[in-house]
Amino acid sequence: MGVLAGAEPFALPGTSGAGFLLCHGFTATPAGLRGWGEHLSAAGFAVRCPLLPGHGTRWQDLNRTTWQDWYGAVREELLALRAECDQVFVGGLSMGGTLALALAQEFDWISGLVLVNPSVTRLSMDAKVLPLLARVIPSIPAIGNDIAKPGEIELAYPRTPVRAAASLAKLWRVVRTRLDQVSQPVLLLHSRVDHVVEPENARIVLAGVAGTDVTEVVLEKSFHVATQDYDAELIFNRSVEFARRLRAGQVGAG
Repeated sequence: MGVLAGAEPFALPGTSGAGFLLCHGFTATPAGLRGWGEHLSAAGFAVRCPLLPGHGTRWQDLNRTTWQDWYGAVREELLALRAECDQVFVGGLSMGGTLALALAQEFDWISGLVLVNPSVTRLSMDAKVLPLLARVIPSIPAIGNDIAKPGEIELAYPRTPVRAAASLAKLWRVVRTRLDQVSQPVLLLHSRVDHVVEPENARIVLAGVAGTDVTEVVLEKSFHVATQDYDAELIFNRSVEFARRLRAGQVGAG
């Protein structure tokens, strides 16, 4: 099966010499970040948003991939963007935020992270039994489309692949244990009401990262897919302000 219409990866030009890698969430696609990417590009940033392996086709394909595949895809795009830009920022939604943190743990030259409802754990029981569940059933009900704004639809799978979800849980553990390796500036935006990622996730990230330039923004009007929700413009604008401030600081120091 080919890639679903609208789920394609995208790359947008920039004029400032700086770039932004955007990472989409689990079972989702770049479609949910396109508005964010277009806003960043209009502000002068080159933007890349890859379609992660197993995504954007059918949910069964995702069960054939692991977190190492998803990380490999964003890592490759990051290095490509680095070759084109003198400064690179990484943004991510949900699991995309998890992947952004993992990239920052490997590459200290990343200039800053913008995390929207990042996930690093799940407290509910289903996460604990996922490895066992994966042996007996291929999927459970979908997690996508948690949006408060009427008429907005997330392009995501109608089912949650269990084997892939179990691999995501392994990624969470890896990232959580290395949060103290994230020294870059962080802008963390999280929804007050989120039916997918529990509030504990933001608390863990904020308490665990090592950097001192950390900003928390609470999204009052949006659910989980905040980049398609009422607070989308706030996310877009704060991302640009954050990156421009850091870029100006770099230029001033140089």
